[in-house]
Amino acid sequence: MAVRVQAEDFDVGRETALLRHGNPRIGAIASFIGVVRDLNDGDSVAEMTLEHYPGMTEKSIEDIITQARGRWQVMDALVIHRIGTLKPLDQIVLVVVGSAHRGDAFAACEFIMDYLKTRAPFWKKEQTGSGARWVDARAADDAAADRWRTKA
Repeated sequence: MAVRVQAEDFDVGRETALLRHGNPRIGAIASFIGVVRDLNDGDSVAEMTLEHYPGMTEKSIEDIITQARGRWQVMDALVIHRIGTLKPLDQIVLVVVGSAHRGDAFAACEFIMDYLKTRAPFWKKEQTGSGARWVDARAADDAAADRWRTKA
């Protein structure tokens, strides 16, 4: 399990190869790459600045991965989330999950991303033609995360 919060870009192929290197039990790799869009809520986005709470953010992401490992047969997982100022087309986030089977890998990857969007302490500010604005939480992201709640 690895969590990195960094300003630098990442190489998806390299990171995926490192995750599966030397583990012949991994039969499936699922991944997600988030990218900065040039349009949000009807406005052009020139750049996005991502801030976080050091220490707390990494701990929060580690907890999300631990929850995924408790639900599915996850052999390894990686989350890289960028901070700082990013432009459209820049990579923001990478989630990679290794498992013996694709179903567990897909589900765990989606779960991690849904929880990452709603529970990790990141703040996003967009620079648009109308000025700077903080990005609010989206109801669709909350709904996606809510589907993973365990029923009592």
